[in-house]
Amino acid sequence: MRFVKYLFKETFTFIILAVLIVLPVRLFVAQPFVVDGESMHPTFTNGDYLIIDQITYRFEDPKRGDVIVFRYPEHPSTFYIKRIIGLPGETVRVQDGKVAITTATGEEISFAEPYVVNDDATYTRDMQLGDGEYYVMGDNRPKSSDSRIWGALPRENIIGRAFLRLLPPTHMDVWPGAVTLP
Repeated sequence: MRFVKYLFKETFTFIILAVLIVLPVRLFVAQPFVVDGESMHPTFTNGDYLIIDQITYRFEDPKRGDVIVFRYPEHPSTFYIKRIIGLPGETVRVQDGKVAITTATGEEISFAEPYVVNDDATYTRDMQLGDGEYYVMGDNRPKSSDSRIWGALPRENIIGRAFLRLLPPTHMDVWPGAVTLP
């Protein structure tokens, strides 16, 4: 009987400690995400298991080129993964599949996107971003529902950026998909 009480007490203590440690980490620091779909191919494939860094953007702003996970603006219970292309205050111009940016200071920039497999040469659109708005696109442009379709992404919808790829084991990576864009 004494052993059963001891076992119950130890199990209960373990569960409480696990909840007190794991729950805050899961809610505020990092969370798992499984890639579903082809919109980020070849950077990410269907079934890739990622850990999302939720803390960095509490101290710094998202940057162009970051791969982020966010709540889809039209259905906040759905999560998407895309790459940031345009930053607040910029004008993003997508013409015949090529991206050009006019920064908030009026500077014109264009950049190579080596991660893009299929340019969508049929698509043309200009969008002015407001404060706290981002322009995001998938790396597999023809198969991506992104800012070209549904508009700017509000800052408050961003959950975090891709920090670790754990699965498949052959593609384990820290900061997967990271690129530096101007």
